[in-house]
Amino acid sequence: MKLLHTSDWHIGRTFHGSSTLDAARTVLHAIADHARENKVDVVLVPGDVWDSTTPSAEAYRVLQEGFRLIRAAGAQLIVTSGNHDSAVRLGYQAEWAAAAGVHVITDPARLSEPVILHDEHGPVAFFGVPYLEPLMIRHLEGADEVRTQRQALEWALERIRSTGAPGETRSVVLAHCFAAGLSDEIRESDFERDITAGGLDVVPVSCFEGTDYVALGHIHTRATLAPSVRYSGSPLHYSFTEAGLDRGAWLVELDAEGLHEVTWLTLPVPRQLAVLRGTLGELLGDASFAKHEDSWVKAVLVDPQRPLDAMRTLQQRFPHCAVLEYAPEGAPASSSRTSPKLVRQLRDPLQVTLRYLEDVRGAEPSPEEVAILKRAVDELTAERSAR
Repeated sequence: MKLLHTSDWHIGRTFHGSSTLDAARTVLHAIADHARENKVDVVLVPGDVWDSTTPSAEAYRVLQEGFRLIRAAGAQLIVTSGNHDSAVRLGYQAEWAAAAGVHVITDPARLSEPVILHDEHGPVAFFGVPYLEPLMIRHLEGADEVRTQRQALEWALERIRSTGAPGETRSVVLAHCFAAGLSDEIRESDFERDITAGGLDVVPVSCFEGTDYVALGHIHTRATLAPSVRYSGSPLHYSFTEAGLDRGAWLVELDAEGLHEVTWLTLPVPRQLAVLRGTLGELLGDASFAKHEDSWVKAVLVDPQRPLDAMRTLQQRFPHCAVLEYAPEGAPASSSRTSPKLVRQLRDPLQVTLRYLEDVRGAEPSPEEVAILKRAVDELTAERSAR
């Protein structure tokens, strides 16, 4: 049996204010093409199908189109809800969708009810674990003491093991969580938000022992925690920290004994990301940057003084410049010169203004600028004294 593991579609998300719906369509078409070309039996989507609990009508249409294309390619789908999804909205009409080969699992009370599919070697049990908010599952049997994501996943996996499927039958688990054992290359910015208000609530890989394959969602960069436990990452870039990282999905093959082979399949990147550094003049005139003129661009300017209207000027060459950062060469790494404590120590309004100007521009004000600012501060002080 061949599986295609993808996740975190985040349909409806914007990238620095720009819609990504067309890009989502592109990658969903590519996922369907992979399913057809590789004769995939099941496409797995462990959570964050949408980016919002209240997706737009167009986001619904993109999702429906993606499901339709994947089914037309010959693959069934098993989908769970993530922390961004509305479980109610995603799970609406799940009973009828299952009859058409789209299995949507959003109800924690039913996570121990597997989707059973067959190949020439027999049955495979698929268990979908939707995103589990500890507070929202305490009314369920055996979950009254659940306080953390780890406890929630342990509760869910215990219910799954109670069915006897893992071990006796080949089994696959889908889960949306932050699991332990991630590579050092994975950063906090690679996932959407802390699962708990107090910080990361980590689920150990050991929770998933005994399962032939675990398809994880929530991390936006692919990662292999164990040969049978993996994140596929999202099919689109959602942060400039992901610039240069490929996008794709895992092609998973099960044989009679369980996991046989896992292969990485790349997906197209509708618009590349680029972080460009230099002076404004260099970014505008350097021919080596021509290849990024259609990319999403984060520009880091190193001019000694902040150029006026830099974003508008940059967008004449890079129409998709989305972020502008100013980091003059030789400037201090942090803004310690204008820390609140230091500002409170400076009694003279002129000194506060000069320090602020120097910190923002990375260069001391000229004598002419000092004279202009001193005259302005003196006039304002005299006006206030006259009141």
